[in-house]
Amino acid sequence: MGSHSREDQKKETIEAVLENSLEIEEDLMRTYLITAERIHDDDELKDRLQNFAEGNAKRTKQLIDELNKDR
Repeated sequence: MGSHSREDQKKETIEAVLENSLEIEEDLMRTYLITAERIHDDDELKDRLQNFAEGNAKRTKQLIDELNKDR
C-alpha cells in the first residue's frame, strides 16, 4: 500500500510539472503565432513557427491526458 501511495505522489508530481509546462508552452505558442503573423516574406519560416508552437503544446497536453487516463 505504501508503494501505491508513492506511485500516486509520483504521478501527481509529474502531472503538476506537465501542467506548468503546458502553461509555458501555451504562452510560447501565442508568442510564436504572433511572430508568425508578422512574417510576410518567408512562408516556410512562418509555417515552421506555427507548427512548432502548436506541436509542443499538443504533445504536452497529450502527456497530461495519458496520465489522467491511467487514474
